Amino acid sequence: MKKKIVAAMLALSVVSAVSAPNVTNAGWTDLLKVGGISILVDKFSEPLNNFINTLTAKHAVSSDYATKVVPIIVVGSGTYTGAAQVTGPQALVDQTKAVLQIEGNFSGNQFRVKALIPIDSKNVTNFSRVQGVGVSAQIDVKI
Repeated sequence: MKKKIVAAMLALSVVSAVSAPNVTNAGWTDLLKVGGISILVDKFSEPLNNFINTLTAKHAVSSDYATKVVPIIVVGSGTYTGAAQVTGPQALVDQTKAVLQIEGNFSGNQFRVKALIPIDSKNVTNFSRVQGVGVSAQIDVKI
C-alpha cells in the first residue's frame, strides 16, 4: 500500500512539473512561505497576543481594550505577510478577521507608506473595514 501511495505522489509531482512549465522554484518557495505564514499565524495567535500584552504592560503602555492577533493580507495579491495585533472594544475585535495592508509611495519615492486596515474577512474581494478597531502591533514572521 505504501509503495502505491509513493508511486502516486511521484507521478503527481512529475505531471505537475510538466504541466506547469512557467512556475519557477521561486514561485514554489513563495507559495510555501505564504502557506507557512498562515499556519504559523493561526497556531501562535493567542501566545503572540499574550506576549504583546505582557510586553506593553512591562513598559507601562498596556491597553484596557480587548486585543487579538490576526493575519496581515496584502491587497492585490491576497497573500499573508505576517500578523498584527488589533485592539478595541471586545465586540469589534471579535469581528476583525485580518488586517489589510495597502502600500504606496508618497512624494515620488521619498516615503514608503503602508496603511494597515482592520477588516472583517480574510477574503480580500469581499470585506468591510471594522471601524473602531486599531492596529497596536505588527508581527513579522521569519521563514
